[in-house]
Amino acid sequence: MSIFLAGCAGTSEKPRQNLNIESSSTVTQRLLAQHNEWQGTPYKLGGNSKGGVDCSGFTQITFAQRFNRSLPRTTAHQVSLGTAVSKHSLKPGDLVFFKTGGNKQRHVGIYLEDDIFLHASTSRGVMLSKLSNPYWAKHYWTARRVPLE
Repeated sequence: MSIFLAGCAGTSEKPRQNLNIESSSTVTQRLLAQHNEWQGTPYKLGGNSKGGVDCSGFTQITFAQRFNRSLPRTTAHQVSLGTAVSKHSLKPGDLVFFKTGGNKQRHVGIYLEDDIFLHASTSRGVMLSKLSNPYWAKHYWTARRVPLE
């Protein structure tokens, strides 16, 4: 019997630095609005509400609310969407994926700009983080660009 863990894995991320973003990008502005609305929502595996949300649930909700775009529910399915994007070509709205532990543990977030992404962290809930944070840099896997709207 094999078990596939499609949920978001734990993190040992250090406390967040002050992340300030001033952007004229409409996509970034929508993502910042989502962050402001959901910031601090606790992590809950399988969750999809402000009572608790996991990483893939949060990306699914964000794309539906901010871009009128339907995404599949799990990280395993989201990673097959759109087209692959190199790390140095990331644009606001791209999905960023991480291999966070073991063979099947995955994590997903949404890139904003200036090295910053939005996600639901297992330890701190919905938050902004930097791709260059040593934890995320070590576990970075791939990115995908899906059409917005």
